[in-house]
Amino acid sequence: MIIATAGHVDHGKTQLVHALTGIDTDRLAEEKSRGLTIDLGFAYVDTPQANRLGFIDVPGHIKFINNMLAGVGAVDIALLVVAADDGAMPQTREHLAILNLLGVRRSVVALTKIDRVSESRVKEVETEIENLLASTALEGSTIYPVSSITGAGIDVLATELDNMAGALDKKQSKGFFRLAIDRCFTVKGSGVVITGSVFSGSVNEGDSLTLQPTNTPVRVRALHTQNKPTKSAHIGDRCAVNIAGNNL
Repeated sequence: MIIATAGHVDHGKTQLVHALTGIDTDRLAEEKSRGLTIDLGFAYVDTPQANRLGFIDVPGHIKFINNMLAGVGAVDIALLVVAADDGAMPQTREHLAILNLLGVRRSVVALTKIDRVSESRVKEVETEIENLLASTALEGSTIYPVSSITGAGIDVLATELDNMAGALDKKQSKGFFRLAIDRCFTVKGSGVVITGSVFSGSVNEGDSLTLQPTNTPVRVRALHTQNKPTKSAHIGDRCAVNIAGNNL
């Protein structure tokens, strides 16, 4: 199951993913120095119910909204993150509008940084969030008060995400293989790697594909799904494809 974070800058999305998975998704030196997520980050965790949860940690800053769009194109669940001290902020509303337009129907809300505020403030922001979500695709989403610092509420949220993963219908790998590419980079000794979420179909090591919109033919050299080597990838997978071809 693929889960994408959403929410305002500095509301604790990356810290929350770390609390849920043990993985720090800030990979870039600039992200470390500035304390904010610029590019998409990725983390994975195996759950007690034998599900594998993949997290896409998207940037909250308005300057990196294009990176956010790349991250939420083909996700199963949206994890909307709102800080209890700030409440809803401009990118909270902007990310919510994007999720609504994309038709994301499964979602939960994490009310973070509850260690910084009073119980009355937590209740106040919960009401604010409920009103904000009204008449959107995320209306009725359960709100989980959490603290990534103290660990309060993290286990409850993790259990809910595990339950949601178990309840998802198994997707059918029918139709042509389509990958929504959100990153492209070169690995020394391997060549070009593209990553994204599989919209439809399936792909196998050795298959021939076509890159659009350039109509460039490529061959699949190797595959990773959910951060593990594999021989095939299917609809709903988070996928990295090592490709070979001319003029890449």
